Amino acid sequence: MLDLLTDVILDTLKILPFLFLTYLAMEYLEHRMGSRAAVYLAEARWKGPLIGAAVGVVPQCGFSATAAGFYSGGLLTAGTLLAVFLSTSDEMIPVMLGSSIAVTRILKILAWKVVIASLTGLLVDFIFRKRKRAIGTAHHISDLCHDENCSCGDHKAGLLRPALRHTLKTILFVFLVSLAAGLLIDLIGEASLTAFLTKHQVSGIFFAALIGLIPNCAASVMITTLFASGLITTGQLMAGLLVSAGVGVAVLFRNNRHCMAENLKLTGILYASGVIWGLMLMLLHVEI
Repeated sequence: MLDLLTDVILDTLKILPFLFLTYLAMEYLEHRMGSRAAVYLAEARWKGPLIGAAVGVVPQCGFSATAAGFYSGGLLTAGTLLAVFLSTSDEMIPVMLGSSIAVTRILKILAWKVVIASLTGLLVDFIFRKRKRAIGTAHHISDLCHDENCSCGDHKAGLLRPALRHTLKTILFVFLVSLAAGLLIDLIGEASLTAFLTKHQVSGIFFAALIGLIPNCAASVMITTLFASGLITTGQLMAGLLVSAGVGVAVLFRNNRHCMAENLKLTGILYASGVIWGLMLMLLHVEI
């Protein structure tokens, strides 16, 4: 147990500088383009899902929440909202960089997410064929990251404080997930655990997508850490990360509270999209 704890602490500390530098860059992007990108997205009309997928994949804090706020105000289509949710990577990029995963692999994952998000968003808009009726107003956007207390978009907070806060929160999640994974491996045995996940690839995809629905960074941290440890497949990884929209789903339910049935429908489509695409990647034997 002591050896495991020491290894986990050392491995966690190794990724600390990578996390901080990545979050610092993310905060810079958020301050530079966050609100302007959201306004442009609201005016994109039928091109919304394509632009939403492209913008959503850029690592910045809270854009999925921004999209949820705009959707609640009747400014985005359902397809555009889902494209942003599916494209959003949440904590994937900093965790993968900290885990020494090759940049080329990260770019391939992001490319897959953009393509999948675009196609799914366009399909959803084609099926529904109408813009959402305005329910609220865009003033909800001022509350976007209130629950996370992350100061996203708050220019008075500067860059360092939000970046440090995100780094500390994420490093804690990484430590806990790594420790839990290490204990599980020691208890079951790495060979047995790997064999189980490989044998139950289909149920693993459903489970990974369920984890992805957790409305905070814990979901993407857990899924990415398991992938970096070689414990889940590409299909399981993509199923979980496609669904992992950060606080976006939580903001949708809070801001669009007058249409709970609609929120549940969108969440169901989001989950089903992650599962279906994960299964397709598995059947096509896609490896990243």
